[in-house]
Amino acid sequence: MNAFRMQCKAETIRILRNPYFVFWSLFMPILFYIIFTKIFNTDIQDKQVWQAHYLMSMTAFSVMGSAIMTLGIRLVEERTKGWAMFMRITPLSDYAYFTAKMIGQTVIHLISIIIIFTTGAIVNDVTLTVYEWLMSGLWILAGSFPFLALGTLVGTMKRVDTASGVSNVIYMIFAISGGMWMPMEIMPEFVQAFGKWLPSYNFGNGAWQIIRGNSPELKNIMILIGYLFLFMLLSGYIRRKQEAAV
Repeated sequence: MNAFRMQCKAETIRILRNPYFVFWSLFMPILFYIIFTKIFNTDIQDKQVWQAHYLMSMTAFSVMGSAIMTLGIRLVEERTKGWAMFMRITPLSDYAYFTAKMIGQTVIHLISIIIIFTTGAIVNDVTLTVYEWLMSGLWILAGSFPFLALGTLVGTMKRVDTASGVSNVIYMIFAISGGMWMPMEIMPEFVQAFGKWLPSYNFGNGAWQIIRGNSPELKNIMILIGYLFLFMLLSGYIRRKQEAAV
């Protein structure tokens, strides 16, 4: 149990020291938030709602990027450098090692949520009820699991360069087509039709509904659960094939 706890701690510290995480999952969302709420929002009628809406978008954007890229690329690095093989000769089981990674990543997501929410409250004086802060934070934390599963799928790739390129493309498509950078309503109809079936839109929409006093839609929940199982099945299948080939 002590080894498992230490592994969780090590995973958390490793992510915090990763410049990729700091840049893409903290610096960029906070920069976008300041730019799109302090500079490019002059024609917005209800600024308070927009500032809260965009705060949820950038927090979801941060967590999504951390799950897909930070986790995925790290898994590939560990396998190519032999670290994953080395861990198999330690007393820590594969299951415990992998669970420690998920816990470490979830702790990082919680830290990201707190930092970005605090930024919104300081920069734009975003005011939500305690219930809305808690529920939107919990939604973003729970909704990150399909993206963690996608990160493990990215982690099955053979080369770090390939994993980095593919995860970046997926991340950008999800962010833009899922309405995280700009409202879905102003996008072309074909993008709206496509984007509303992406996990990113259903992830963000749950938080957008909460800050408007509503509950996440059942469709959002079902689609995220569907993606979670899809990515887990694909990741598990590919890993078994890779292990059988060794």
